[in-house]
Amino acid sequence: MKKWAVAIAAVLLLFSGCSKEKVKEPEKKEEKAAKQVVKKQETQYTFPLTGMAAVKEPEQRAIAVMINNHPKARPQSGLSKADVVYEILAEGDITRFLAVFQSEKPANIGPVRSARDYYIKLAKGLNALYIAHGYSPEAKKMLNNNYVDNLNGMVYDGTLFKRSTARKAPHNSYITYENILKGAKLKKYSMKKTTPGFQFLSDEEMKNLSGKAANSVAINYSTGGISNSSFVYDAALGKYKRFFSGGQQTVDLETNNPVLVDNIFIIEAVHSFIDSYGRRDIDLTSGGKGYLLQKGKVNEVNWENHDGLIVPLKDGQEVRMVPGKTWVNVVPTQPGLQKSVSFK
Repeated sequence: MKKWAVAIAAVLLLFSGCSKEKVKEPEKKEEKAAKQVVKKQETQYTFPLTGMAAVKEPEQRAIAVMINNHPKARPQSGLSKADVVYEILAEGDITRFLAVFQSEKPANIGPVRSARDYYIKLAKGLNALYIAHGYSPEAKKMLNNNYVDNLNGMVYDGTLFKRSTARKAPHNSYITYENILKGAKLKKYSMKKTTPGFQFLSDEEMKNLSGKAANSVAINYSTGGISNSSFVYDAALGKYKRFFSGGQQTVDLETNNPVLVDNIFIIEAVHSFIDSYGRRDIDLTSGGKGYLLQKGKVNEVNWENHDGLIVPLKDGQEVRMVPGKTWVNVVPTQPGLQKSVSFK
């Protein structure tokens, strides 16, 4: 009898132990709610210039880099990772890019070129750290007066800025993202600043986009064609591919990744010559007419400068962007949009 009693007790103990392992206490409501909140927080943030999801609230400061667009500077480095690129005439019939980075950080950027006052004002409006190598007389005054936080290759050539041996000056100045951060630390610039942003379309709104068919667009800056460009819509990708004059696709020098764009925003602004070099004063504050291309369609819009950010408007309301990357082309009011831009 004693043996049977001991055996029964052992079985009961084993059963009790297994039960404790298998039976879990129900999750408290507070714990469940907290987990749901965390899950929502992981997806509720977006980058202000792209509308793309961010893991946490974007606090990193935007960086705006002057990039050379002379034929001898092509292909460039870093353009495929820019949130927004502004393409504007710099001197003569040559455009220059202001590439704005926030959501992505390219390893190498360039060739970096000299500053112009209207590019500086765009960078200031975005609360961006401005990167250039050289300056026009007007730009030099602004930079010397600390109008915008900046790093310039005239000061840091050979240190923060490096020269490529594969190209000749002035088409061979480059800066890495790592050196930009080093320069910001050296000059005690804050790299946490808010960036103004566009308004963006929802998935449903993108499905119902209206407008005239525009599978390609050509932008002409001069009869010489040195800075002319085109974009072609790739329906499979849902994005536009960019091409230089002559049909050369715009790709990254190091990675060969193509520049793919979701919004093409073309605006006309008043240009006036200020010197014999062909430098200009360009009015990017007064507003005017424009075109907005999205998902293979184009709409006529107006543009306004909202506290430093140039945005499209229709019937007085801001037009929403497709989430992704934006390319802004600025053309002179003379000859104007209709003569500078053509669609197919």
